[in-house]
Amino acid sequence: MKEKIIQEILGEREKQDQKWGEQNHNPIEWCAILVEEVGEVSKAALETHFKYDGKNDLSEYREELIQVAAVALAMIECLDRN
Repeated sequence: MKEKIIQEILGEREKQDQKWGEQNHNPIEWCAILVEEVGEVSKAALETHFKYDGKNDLSEYREELIQVAAVALAMIECLDRN
């Protein structure tokens, strides 16, 4: 199971690199990006909990968690690169 999740995170990192290219932000900018993504996780959880627009599963919540993990990975890559 862990390997599948890690592959999904790496796939999301590829998508990010294709969309944005190599990102070299300072730590404060990275924290802002990460917190925005965590906000998306919270939003997805709340929408499912309260069945907003008929949402009744946690698939969007899971997708957002993958994005959070991918952003965290990008932050570490940037730190190590710079």
